[in-house]
Amino acid sequence: MQNIPSVNLRDFLSDDPVRKQKFLNEIGKAYEEIGFVSLKGHFLSDELVDKLYRQVRAFFSLPLEIKEKYEIPGIGGQRGYVSFGKESAKGRTTGDLKEFWHFGQYVENNPKLEAEYPRNVIVNELPEFNKTGEETYKMLEKTGVYVLRALALYLGLDEFYFDQYVKNGNSILRPIHYPPITEEPKDAVRAAAHGDINLITLLMGAQGKGLQVQNHNGEWIDAIAADDELVINVGDMLSRHTNNKLKSTIHQVVNPPRELWGTSRYSIPFFMHPISEMPLDCLENCIDKKNPKQYEDITAGDFLTERLIELGLIKK
Repeated sequence: MQNIPSVNLRDFLSDDPVRKQKFLNEIGKAYEEIGFVSLKGHFLSDELVDKLYRQVRAFFSLPLEIKEKYEIPGIGGQRGYVSFGKESAKGRTTGDLKEFWHFGQYVENNPKLEAEYPRNVIVNELPEFNKTGEETYKMLEKTGVYVLRALALYLGLDEFYFDQYVKNGNSILRPIHYPPITEEPKDAVRAAAHGDINLITLLMGAQGKGLQVQNHNGEWIDAIAADDELVINVGDMLSRHTNNKLKSTIHQVVNPPRELWGTSRYSIPFFMHPISEMPLDCLENCIDKKNPKQYEDITAGDFLTERLIELGLIKK
């Protein structure tokens, strides 16, 4: 049962204005109502997806002492390996039941940003790991650019409004490994209820049960995508920028039923971030008498820093 609306990016990319408008209406309505869609017609090939999963499984299967070589101190976990239980959701002290890796931006023609962002970390034991990660990063980023173009039109902005902010943006590709559960978790889940920080999140690997989305009635519903779909949701930055017209929805990854405790789960979100200078001030055309301005002005960089402190990934 598909619980979140399904849309097809090929409608937006077509030369048919009726199909294009259909996509705008569908994704706009979904993001106003639930904040999530599943998306067909993206730029990831099946071959690339299979290759990435093979590389990710191989990395997380390495001995812990090798993985820990790639845990870089002092950068708030923005690149390389983050070990089991390090991250907790906002407002929680219990670490989530996961370990993960971060691929960051591959900066083009911008020495300032190249100096600002931490460097990507190279895994010596797996010659294809970084190359496959970079290819996937670029295809997900390309998909995200077109989704944001559609949303810009839906919001009454210039189609290319977001392009200037997401080119060389501080986006992160995060392969996550939720290891088998070996004992009754006290109060930890694979990923506790949270909203994402960024503009939009593009998620690979939502084919099985686990990911749940909270609807406006406070009910948790399963978000399950077909094999050829990505799940894409609104993050807090975009929600803030649109004065909450587009909804950043609370979601979680719950522990599996006991009979599946012995299995690993992998999922690979791409967190699409803008450059730090992007103003997240509420858009004028999203403010009116019925919906007055709800947020103070802030830049994306300052907002990100605030949230990383709340998550325990960087210390004050």
